[in-house]
Amino acid sequence: MKPKPGIADERDISPSPRPMVAHLELPRPLRLIRTTAWRIIESAGLPLAAYVVGTWLGGRDTGLLAGLTATWSLAVIRKISCGSVPSLLTISAVMVTVQTALVLATGELWIYLLQFPVANLCTCVLFARTARGPNPLVARLATELIALRQPATYHPGLQRFFQGATWLWAGKFLLLTAVFGVTMWTEPTSTFLMLCTATSVTFTAASVGATTVWFMSVLRRHSLRLRFAPV
Repeated sequence: MKPKPGIADERDISPSPRPMVAHLELPRPLRLIRTTAWRIIESAGLPLAAYVVGTWLGGRDTGLLAGLTATWSLAVIRKISCGSVPSLLTISAVMVTVQTALVLATGELWIYLLQFPVANLCTCVLFARTARGPNPLVARLATELIALRQPATYHPGLQRFFQGATWLWAGKFLLLTAVFGVTMWTEPTSTFLMLCTATSVTFTAASVGATTVWFMSVLRRHSLRLRFAPV
């Protein structure tokens, strides 16, 4: 039976489904601050406190061993209780281990100064070895440090961003390695230590800024939304 003239097929007038807009979620501001603060305290604050107390009680070497013990104790506790070690704590453990080993290896000054380029080189390797894989380190840090929740479905644009950002941070640590390696031989020790601090802060701030700007441009280009979690 043919449809009557002027009456459209019901399938022709039914509204077409709207494409779902993917979004990323951050926890509410107070929870975001608590999450980030705890990750920083866990990976840097507690080991530093152990170092200060150890140094006060028994000198520099005791402080270094106390900081190293605190870092690895936290890593073991997290591994047993959660089944995994946070990436920031892993980075901290690698750097503290390298620095402690080099400082305690000998009393020679150049070995002591070698901790700075070598620790940054090891951190560079940590980033670079995950940059081409399915779970780049920057993505893990975003999840652990600020509790960023990505879309439920795989998004190739986001994946490329996290891989590229991981390469960016690997390059940052490689550049610090080169700068520290050169200046430790060309500058007096006091100047070198000041340059280490200033350069690390400057490069880290620049990397954070570049990563943030890049991330926001990726969101706009792929029509992704960043919002606070409802709960």
